[in-house]
Amino acid sequence: MIEQPISSASSLPVSTLTRHRFREAARAGEFLITAEVTPPKGGNPVHMVEMAKILKDRVHAINITDGSRAVMRMSSLASSVILLQHGIEPICQMACRDRNRIGIQADLMGAYALGIRNVLALTGDPVKAGDHPDCKGVFDLESVRLLRLIDKLNQGFDWNDKPLTDGATDLFVGAAVDPQLASWSGLQSRFERKLEAGAQFFQSQLVCDFDRLEKFMTQIAAGANKPILAGIFLLKSAKNAEFINKNVPGVQIPQHIIDRLAKASDPLQEGIAIAAEQVNMAKQLCQGVHMMAVKREDLVPEILDRAGIEPVA
Repeated sequence: MIEQPISSASSLPVSTLTRHRFREAARAGEFLITAEVTPPKGGNPVHMVEMAKILKDRVHAINITDGSRAVMRMSSLASSVILLQHGIEPICQMACRDRNRIGIQADLMGAYALGIRNVLALTGDPVKAGDHPDCKGVFDLESVRLLRLIDKLNQGFDWNDKPLTDGATDLFVGAAVDPQLASWSGLQSRFERKLEAGAQFFQSQLVCDFDRLEKFMTQIAAGANKPILAGIFLLKSAKNAEFINKNVPGVQIPQHIIDRLAKASDPLQEGIAIAAEQVNMAKQLCQGVHMMAVKREDLVPEILDRAGIEPVA
């Protein structure tokens, strides 16, 4: 018996194929909604899938983290494929911490073959921040060079400019941006380098200073003609905010928000109210929001409802 070769992505099971609505909406100038879901710590993806299904009709795509805070979890690639099998469009985060350029290219080509089209290129948090502080970080690349690598794959070449003899990729690649970075010149330089390297959209770190976000949008991002999604984080309590300040690199929750949560009779509901207010502020400044509600992804629809955001068509 002679098996027929797989000739194209169209030969994949229908459950792995989507309309790629995130890319379409981004290019159409729609207000974009994405949300973050954490992969399982173990071999059972049921909870991850349940959270993703709750978000499916409220977001354009769901980010699957890649060892966020250097904490070991199921691979972002495998988790993204699982979401595709349930008809949910993922944004597969790809960090440079754990792979050399051979491994990264292999994973990116494999991701494309399996139906993944959206990738967020990240440097990755340092290993000492996570649950395996004695392991070795790779960091063969960082996010700007990873963007350049993906651009080469999309043009049909590997990192060494050798042709991809079995076909180019077509990945819609994004990058992270931190409008609250202390160095304004560093922020501008990093943003411009990522643009030049091929970033097609940007998702920001947690934003609390919306005056700073407005300054970034008007003085740095203006004219780039790329979607910027402001990072909105659900703070569950004052203790949660203080934990983030202590343990998440590059994030600083202002004291007035911590005080507001501390004084609330129901801190979680206050956190939902704060997040909804921030979504509304972001709507006035940029093309989208990236929702982060760690371990309470089920509350994202309530936040969006309070902010007057309709379900995604």
